[in-house]
Amino acid sequence: MTVTLAVVSVALAAALLVFALSAVRSLPDPIDPVDRKRSLVRRLARHPRLRRFLRQRLDRRTAGGLVLSASLLATFAVALVTGLLLDMVDHSSALAALDDDVATWGAAHADPAAVGLLRVLTYLGDTPVVVGALLVAGLVDVVRHRRVEALLFLGTVIIGEKLIVNGLKEIVDRTRPDVLPLVGWQGPSFPSGHAAAAAAAWPALALLLTRGCPRVVRAATAAAAALIAFAVAASRALLGVHWLTDIIAGLTIGYGWFLITALIFGGRAQRLGDPLTTRPSGTTASPK
Repeated sequence: MTVTLAVVSVALAAALLVFALSAVRSLPDPIDPVDRKRSLVRRLARHPRLRRFLRQRLDRRTAGGLVLSASLLATFAVALVTGLLLDMVDHSSALAALDDDVATWGAAHADPAAVGLLRVLTYLGDTPVVVGALLVAGLVDVVRHRRVEALLFLGTVIIGEKLIVNGLKEIVDRTRPDVLPLVGWQGPSFPSGHAAAAAAAWPALALLLTRGCPRVVRAATAAAAALIAFAVAASRALLGVHWLTDIIAGLTIGYGWFLITALIFGGRAQRLGDPLTTRPSGTTASPK
């Protein structure tokens, strides 16, 4: 019961945070950026030199501009966090100092009911489950809209995540926790593939399913995706098959790759290289 409560608490806290950040109208809407772009254009009009500088370097039509810059920034952030985590592991410092405590606590406090629940949660990050969910959603979208872009987006999300995670596993080759695992699992430990898959796949599914929906609906769906991802991550650590730093790295890589892929495919409507066309107030933009 104690372990179950810990997993649920972590997942609910993450979901509430995501919902709050997604639903607040004063914050930028990453899925529908038209209004924010208009506001930014008005501000830049008062600074012609800055506007010229940004236009030359962030022009979508010249090099994917803004999309490319944002993607590189996201890549750098993911690489930085992953590198810091590996440094912590090497020196057994900061978050890595908690690795043993978390694994031992989970193994010692999980009763049979908790183990059964954690088994269910952890499979929400299993490859056949997330691939199946993405494939069904992608095919439904293809049938409804007669476009393959969504299927390509979902395929890029999961294939890229698997290549990155499995490559890092082979390079780092970290052993799994030396506690008695509550479920059987083999292979290198860093990063957590289940956490990465859940963090990449479920937000991608939420993004696809809520295109054109009101912001509060998209916020609720994003919160549900975060709930699943963090529940999967917490279950992996408390089942004794991953270290705490493994699941943090998995979440970082999963969310980072999803963000990069969403930027490249253009969020809800934009495509790489297409300038964002502005229309009169009250309407939305669409690619050429």
